[in-house]
Amino acid sequence: MKIAVSSLGPDKESQIDQRFGRCKYFALYDTENKEFTYIDNEAQSAAGGAGIQSAQTLSNSGVQIVLTGNVGPNAHQTLTAANITIITGVIGKVIEAIEKYERGEYSSTEKPTVPPHSGMQ
Repeated sequence: MKIAVSSLGPDKESQIDQRFGRCKYFALYDTENKEFTYIDNEAQSAAGGAGIQSAQTLSNSGVQIVLTGNVGPNAHQTLTAANITIITGVIGKVIEAIEKYERGEYSSTEKPTVPPHSGMQ
């Protein structure tokens, strides 16, 4: 199974990025081989639709679970349509988030946690 974590950097010690669609990186963790890979989030500077683009990128990467701080309505809808479980309210380091997930400390998020366009700067 693949877990994606919104991240401020390309390292398991990086902090969680509280924005999903406009996060800097996604840390992808493969639970079978216990390895991380990192991808730049190309949607982070999109004029619009960053959440949708980010969700599509993760879906195309075979992700099944997303750990992030917040998720907007368009991203939530796209992730849900792709059968990707969404977990919000995640803080700390990427590795800590994975460890907490594996211990069963999180539950899925059933609705968006921020309004549209909240991640824009």
